[in-house]
Amino acid sequence: MAREIIHTAKAPQAIGTYSQAIKVGNVVYLSGQIPLVPETMEISDGDFAVQVRLVFDNLSAVAEAAGGNLQDIVKLNIFLTDLSHFATVNEIMAEYFEQPYPARAAIGVASLPKAVPVEMDGVMHIDA
Repeated sequence: MAREIIHTAKAPQAIGTYSQAIKVGNVVYLSGQIPLVPETMEISDGDFAVQVRLVFDNLSAVAEAAGGNLQDIVKLNIFLTDLSHFATVNEIMAEYFEQPYPARAAIGVASLPKAVPVEMDGVMHIDA
């Protein structure tokens, strides 16, 4: 199957050697999003909750560019530099997703790009 590169100006541009997403058939692989403001490519200066919402907004923009939405995500990976923020992520995720929720992993890591506290990536399945 052919690979389609997904790109949108409504999400941060890649800051490395990767694409915002790759679509193969009905599956879309969403690259990690961090709390970068798409228009400025600067890290959000908001608190943790603001940054998590921005990450979900960025994922949403890429999902929409691929022809889907957050509800089409079947696997979500959340990387946190401080797992004590896990409850906050859960509360905010409930604002963006409806049941059935995607399969998910929350992983504690030592550091993330640009010293941000959160990054998320995912796999989305969309109808052709």
